[in-house]
Amino acid sequence: MQPAAAPPASRPAIVVDKVELSLGRGASRVHILKGLTLSIAQGQSVGLVGPSGSGKSTLLMVMAGLEKPDSGTVTVAGTEITRLDEDALARFRGRHAGIVFQSFHLIPTMTALENVAVPLELAGEAHAFERAADELAAVGLGSRLDHYPTQMSGGEQQRTALARALSVQPEILFADEPTGNLDETTGRTIIDLMFAKQAERGATLVLVTHDRSLAESCDRVVRLRSGVIVEDSRAPEAVA
Repeated sequence: MQPAAAPPASRPAIVVDKVELSLGRGASRVHILKGLTLSIAQGQSVGLVGPSGSGKSTLLMVMAGLEKPDSGTVTVAGTEITRLDEDALARFRGRHAGIVFQSFHLIPTMTALENVAVPLELAGEAHAFERAADELAAVGLGSRLDHYPTQMSGGEQQRTALARALSVQPEILFADEPTGNLDETTGRTIIDLMFAKQAERGATLVLVTHDRSLAESCDRVVRLRSGVIVEDSRAPEAVA
């Protein structure tokens, strides 16, 4: 009897291959990413760390399709996003990615419910507001649906931003310094919630942070310096 074939390996969630990126013009042009290569497995949480100017936030922007590299390729959820135009990139992000920023990026003239419903409406979800209400309830804001950003604390605004990022059931969650504008206690609450939701949904998490201890809460820590990877290891807590 022939032995059963091994199941096929799952594809990586993200593959960055020999990416180069410079920003600025003329004498002010700066070489940010220098031939960078990185592969991230599905369902993995990765903390990107490094000093200011190391390229960690730029790398996240490239992986999220918000910045286009000068050369090299970026493949996300099986699609080479470096081949897509801006409209196709926006549609791709709407289906596959959720993004949480340091400064929340909520629309000030919209309520929490309306902010979370926006990506669902853009994706053509017929029950956008019902789904949005469910997502807000899942992050503990079921009683704040009709509040505007100015009526919410920083922690509540970041919970709303997280609910918005998760609303489309993304395969990949990108978070760029998500606790940067929060006090330590509130920031820890947001991070715990983010990790819980990532694990619950089986999403891949890419987290940019200046906090090494926070990065070590991830499965893997990738350290950048001057646009190159100088360390790539699993966090001590994740080692079997």
